[in-house]
Amino acid sequence: MKRVLMRNILLSIGSLFMFACFGGKKVYTVDEQTKNELSNMENNKTIYDFKVNDITGQEFDLSSLKGKKVMIVNTASKCGLTPQFEQLEQLYKEFKDQNFTIIGFPSNDFMGQDPGSNEEIAEFCKLNYGVTFPMMEKIVVKGKDKHPLYQYLTEKSQNGIGDFDIEWNFQKFLINEDGTIDKVISPRVLPNDKEVLDWIKQ
Repeated sequence: MKRVLMRNILLSIGSLFMFACFGGKKVYTVDEQTKNELSNMENNKTIYDFKVNDITGQEFDLSSLKGKKVMIVNTASKCGLTPQFEQLEQLYKEFKDQNFTIIGFPSNDFMGQDPGSNEEIAEFCKLNYGVTFPMMEKIVVKGKDKHPLYQYLTEKSQNGIGDFDIEWNFQKFLINEDGTIDKVISPRVLPNDKEVLDWIKQ
């Protein structure tokens, strides 16, 4: 009983911290001037320059996603926002045949809310939310040890667009068909928010 109570307290504190960190803008959208400047840059990086491992340990080349809109989201199995898996799966099923996909990256970076192994995470996602969208292996998404892909997503020196802190689990990066960042969505904004739906459909 004490363990459950303590876990609920920690989740509540974590949620308050997340709301405080992301208390301002819920959605960041890249403006047209920045997009034009980026397109004129030589040797500008995109997500297609990266390879990751999926949750079974197999290599996943992000260049295989060329021409698709992509949502990249850091996930956790024991977070107050974990139910977003349900909306993510619904979104994937509805639009996966319309040039759109979702890639989930489990992370244990926020209050230890995804402590399990890749196998345990995969089983949890499938049993509890029927997840069929691609899930990658657990990675670090913030700090000095963050994965190279997340270095690209969060550092202007690499993405040419802006510096973006990963504020909590379920922060969403919306990637254009050319492999560059178009929007960064706050963790508390649901995956099926109008802003996201409009972006997928445009």
